[in-house]
Amino acid sequence: MPIVGVGVDVCEVGRFAASLERTPALRQRLFTPAEVAGRSLESLAARFAAKEALAKALGAPGDLAWHDCAVLRGDGEPPRFELSGTVQARAAALGARSSHLSLSHDGGIATAFVVLEG
Repeated sequence: MPIVGVGVDVCEVGRFAASLERTPALRQRLFTPAEVAGRSLESLAARFAAKEALAKALGAPGDLAWHDCAVLRGDGEPPRFELSGTVQARAAALGARSSHLSLSHDGGIATAFVVLEG
């Protein structure tokens, strides 16, 4: 399958925490309830980085809705995207049929890497 998009993003966990503290509604604006449930701050920062990395892989259009992309992970499974609405439409327009997501957080930095295949 050809690669149709690649994106990477990093998020400083302390800065992300300060943003959430300064703007309490930001957590609900960025994440679905399933993404937030039981997640550490580092894990949420990695999920934020994942959404940013996916937007970059999609060409960074300005009309993507945060809740149209959820980063989910089952027990013993790697993280994955669940796309809907604006994000799913953009992925389809690019011919993206599958995505690969890698998340990491260490030393106060959360990182996400995304590859979209057509």
